[in-house]
Amino acid sequence: MSMQRNWVTAIALVILCGVTLGLSVTSSWAQRQAFESPQLLQPSLSPVPQSQPGNQPLPTDCAVQPGLPPTRSRWPRPLPNQVSAPITLARFRRVTPSQSPATTAVAAGNRKPPAYTPREEIVLIHPTNYGDRFLRDVQGQPVDNQPIVVLHETVAAASSTLNFFLTPHPRDEDQASYHTLIRRDGTVIYLVPPDKRAFGAGNSLFRGDRGIEAVRTHPRFPPSVNNFAYHISLETPSDGINNAPRHSGYTAAQYQSLAWLVAQTAVADNRITTHQAVDRSGSRMDPRSFSFERFFQLLQTYTKTDEIPLRCTVPPQAQQPQRQRPPAPQVTMTQPAQRWRPNR
Repeated sequence: MSMQRNWVTAIALVILCGVTLGLSVTSSWAQRQAFESPQLLQPSLSPVPQSQPGNQPLPTDCAVQPGLPPTRSRWPRPLPNQVSAPITLARFRRVTPSQSPATTAVAAGNRKPPAYTPREEIVLIHPTNYGDRFLRDVQGQPVDNQPIVVLHETVAAASSTLNFFLTPHPRDEDQASYHTLIRRDGTVIYLVPPDKRAFGAGNSLFRGDRGIEAVRTHPRFPPSVNNFAYHISLETPSDGINNAPRHSGYTAAQYQSLAWLVAQTAVADNRITTHQAVDRSGSRMDPRSFSFERFFQLLQTYTKTDEIPLRCTVPPQAQQPQRQRPPAPQVTMTQPAQRWRPNR
């Protein structure tokens, strides 16, 4: 009798292990279906192909609040004919600028933009390295910051940076990304769709006309600018892959491509900043040896448009009136700076 019980117990354990393994495989498959797998994507040179097998469009809806189910499962899924659509250049910028006067900022005078278009590539990075933009912070308070542009440098070769972003990073502490990277030859590489939140500047804040701005989107990490930032990084020259305060600087092609790119975000000049300026840890210096004078001179030659829309679509369900909540305690931004590695 005892031997029979042992056999029954062993069989039950085998069945339990099999069911657990099956559920794990099913969950992993479902997660892969919810995101684009970078293993299915090869960097796409300009002009971007009209069709790439295996590519699916990312959802463009905002997420409501950290800790709630993400938008793609909370709201209705795209129609089947939308699911099979390829990832194209239109996912990162509109090829034809919007003609809406409410959303298009026009430069002074009747200047025509210079005839310059950089080479463009798409390298959609691993989804663990970026996230949704949120309509509310971790405390449930509405957030509606105007976008900013944050300038970085890679402090590594572009290839090394791309390999890091294409690698899955399940731990929050290891995740980092930019929206766009500009190579030494001026090539613009789109990494994260502009309506998504890149993890470019953890423990950060922006000081502007509205005062101090930051949004807390993770309960374990301090507030940051990531929820309303568009992160652009310049590939560092070979003599700058170190911790020195300066290096030989960036190429003329990089400055030209940067001005071309920033002009398409329609972000005001006074909301263009650097990683060093928004960082609260005191450990960031990038972009080193950057000439704002040279950059702004080039930027003024372009007509600002909204070809790169930095805001995601608010789902109709999220526009419903919310119940009043008691005011949440405000984050004190005058506390001593701390060193935080995560770029959430």
